[in-house]
Parts: sequence; structure tokens; C-alpha cells
Amino acid sequence: MTLRRDFSGVSKLRHYLQVVAFTLVVATLQYAFMPDKPYGPPVVYSVLIGTFTWAIIDLGRELIPSAAETGWPQGWQGIALVAAGIVIGYVAGTLLADALCVYYFHFYPAGASLSGADQRTSILITAIAGLVGSYYFYAIHKSAYLEDKMAEARMHATEARLKLLETQLEPHMLFNTLANLRVLIGTDPARAQEMLDRMIAYLRATLSASRSTQHPLENEFDRLRDYLELMAVRMGPRLAYTLDLPDALRSVPVPPLLLQPLVENAIRHGLEPQVEGGHITVRASTRPGDSGPQLVLEVIDTGVGLPEQMPPPGPGQSFGLAQARERLATLHGNAGTLELIAENTGGTRANVTFPLKFSPTP
Repeated sequence: MTLRRDFSGVSKLRHYLQVVAFTLVVATLQYAFMPDKPYGPPVVYSVLIGTFTWAIIDLGRELIPSAAETGWPQGWQGIALVAAGIVIGYVAGTLLADALCVYYFHFYPAGASLSGADQRTSILITAIAGLVGSYYFYAIHKSAYLEDKMAEARMHATEARLKLLETQLEPHMLFNTLANLRVLIGTDPARAQEMLDRMIAYLRATLSASRSTQHPLENEFDRLRDYLELMAVRMGPRLAYTLDLPDALRSVPVPPLLLQPLVENAIRHGLEPQVEGGHITVRASTRPGDSGPQLVLEVIDTGVGLPEQMPPPGPGQSFGLAQARERLATLHGNAGTLELIAENTGGTRANVTFPLKFSPTP
């Protein structure tokens, strides 16, 4: 049970306009049952009775503890509130309409010219209209509540899937780094020690990032710098890099380790096969899209480039790219894309694009 706290003026006005439209329909129905009576008085009575009924029931919903899923009091309290609203609304609306009919519209109150059967018909129409209107608002609130719950469930499912994908990605990166470290231990123990120290620092830095589903793009670039410095210990002068992050994009939220597998892929398949190594550029920018601005993240290498025919998938091959694509699809659907493009001057460019959002990261 919870007390409603929806005092939004816009929401109240929207509900009241719906009530007025509904009362005009009721007045038309009442006129259809009594076509020998003028149409004006039923409109006045219907609008005023509907207004009082809605106001009393809505006030009761604000004051009486209500169920979160419906916004209405449960059990006998809800039934009593609707019944009281209809009765009091009918009496108060009729009295005010009588006064308006006499003093402003200069015709006799409608009730004075109605037979007993017509009055019973009017009361029955009012009761039915009150019940139908109450059920309508009850159903609207419950539907909105269920939609919110479904959206919340989808959000939690998305977060859980992202965490699962990330936990799969982190060991993949770690195993590759340990394999490189194993080679250095036998050939250059001093560099292996330096690489181990940098790997420990890198893992410490990524520990906090792994606890959230998104972090600022600035943090992503910081982790890339740590990773590239780690790889530079092994590759030496064969690895050079540039990180280009505009200040305006530093706070944009992105999934942790989104770009790291792309950089790892560029080193493993682009720079390492070249004797002279090469250069990696990681760049962030924006571009207009069909549904608003898009964030563009590029990982460009000057390595051997894409093969004319991609080799068949092997154990661990393209794992990072597949994970990046799946994480983009989980977060952004078809709006998130990852493309590998062969550069004209040699090398490969990996393009990541998705809708630009400046919402705060958790």
C-alpha cells in the first residue's frame, strides 16, 4: 500500500478534459433517451455532476492509502469511495445546475419538468457513467504501472546481460596478456617484470569500472591508455598510439571495455604481423543521424589491413569483435553498429556508432 503523490497539474488537467468529454457523451445519450427535452440542460447537468464526481473520487484517492499497482484504495474502501463520489457528485452537481438554470440560463430546473421515470433514468445513467469512468481511470493507472514494471524488468535484464558479456570479455583479455607475458619471461625477464607491474596496475584500475554497466568515455580512454602502455612494454618502439577525446564528449556514458577488444584486435591482427609495427589512433567524434546526433568511436591502425577473404572462425578468433557487437545490440538494438573498414593507405579502421546520450553514468 502507498499514498499517491501525483499532483501534476498537467496530469490533472488531462484527466479533467477526459471527464468533460465523457460527460458530453453522457448528455448526448441522455438526450437520446428523452428527445422531447431540450439539449442544453442535460449538458449543464452532466458536466457539473461529472466534475463533482471526478473531484470527490480523485481527492479520495489522494487521501486514502492506495495500491501502487492501481492507484486506487483496495477492497471495501475503493467501492465505498466510488459509491460516495457518485452519490455526492449527483446531489452537488444537480443543486448547482438547478441554480445555474434559474439565475443564469433563465429556464426552469430540468428536474422540475422530469417525470418519475425520467428521473430514475437520469440517476441510472449517472450511476453507469460514474462506474464506467471510474473503471477507465483504474485501468489506465494499472496499465501505466505494468508498463513501468516491464520497462524496469527490461532494464535489469539488459544490465544483467551486459555484465555477463563483460565477465566473458575480461578473462579473454587477461589470458591473451598472460600469454604475451609468458613469452617475455623466457626472452627478457626485465621487460617481463615491467609488464607484470603494469598489468597489476591495469587490473586495479579496471576493477572499479567492472562494477557498473556504464562509465564516462573519459574513463574508457584512461583504461585504453593503461592497456596500450602495457602492450608497449612488450612491443617497444613497434607500437605508437594517439588518443583523441574532445572535452565535450568526456562525460558520455559507454559500456566498460567497449573499445579495448578493438584495440587488442588491431595490435594482434594489424601491427604484430608487421616487422616495423605501426600506429594506433583512437578517436571520438559526433555526426548527425536520422534520430539525432550519434557518437562515433574509431580505432584506426596502420597494420597489414584486412585480408581479401576473411579466415574461418577459430578458437578465440574474433571473440572481442563478437562481444562488442552483442553489447551494442543489447544496449542500442539496430542503432548500435560496429564496422571494419579497410583503409586506402593500408591498415584497418573499426567504427563504432550509437545514439549520443549525455545521461549521467551510475
